[in-house]
Amino acid sequence: MKEKKTLNENNKILLKDYSKFNYIGFKTMYKRETQRFLKVATQTLVAPAITTILFYMIFAVALKRSVIEINGIPFSEFLAPGLICMAILQNSFANTSSSILISKVQGNIVDILMPPISEKELTLAYSLGGMTRGILVGIVVAFTIYLFVPGSIFSIFHIFFFSISSALFLSCLGILCGIWAEKFDHMAAITNFVIVPLTFLSGTFYSVLNLPVFWQNFTYINPFFYMIDGFRYGVLGINDSNIISGMIILTLANIISLILCMHIFKSGYKLKT
Repeated sequence: MKEKKTLNENNKILLKDYSKFNYIGFKTMYKRETQRFLKVATQTLVAPAITTILFYMIFAVALKRSVIEINGIPFSEFLAPGLICMAILQNSFANTSSSILISKVQGNIVDILMPPISEKELTLAYSLGGMTRGILVGIVVAFTIYLFVPGSIFSIFHIFFFSISSALFLSCLGILCGIWAEKFDHMAAITNFVIVPLTFLSGTFYSVLNLPVFWQNFTYINPFFYMIDGFRYGVLGINDSNIISGMIILTLANIISLILCMHIFKSGYKLKT
């Protein structure tokens, strides 16, 4: 009876501890996610930065003579914040989606699901890992671009809000796509036919106000537009949309995506089968 009572007490302690936030598990998962891309920094940080800078050089040099100003801002200065935010978005998505998909393909996803780590810790660790990579790439791109372009800061708050919120949303989107995808072809299709077109058609290289009405309306339903437009507002103080509306849309999108990620981790959809 005494041994049985001791076992029951131990089980209650374990259940009680598991119900709390597992800081050690969260910290370990986050450390794993950051070290995973930092060990190959040339591929995960330097290469995306170089690609983005090449975009900048091509557009800024090729269009310099034909496009003088956009919304009263020189084209080279207008282009820079859009490219920085685009780099943040694409790399935040790439980090979480590749991490989960590789774990599934290699069969070691069980090493993540077996430990006493809840869906909350998994979601936060993965998303923060993706955010870290996206923000680091953005910093590298910004530092390099503003060696050649006059830099300015209109609102630190808006730069911080839109960079963090955008990175979080794309990290969560990467989690969902990584769980859904069963092979690398699926992920390549999402990246090439969804993520890249939405970032390119979000006002990164142009002002939405210069588009025909149909394409303006199409852009207004693109969530990536509000991310890039808000980030550009923080840098230059110009915008093509209502900034408050963009902040509300991003906040709601992040809340919904976080809840979805936690629900899917808890259900084990395409992870435990």
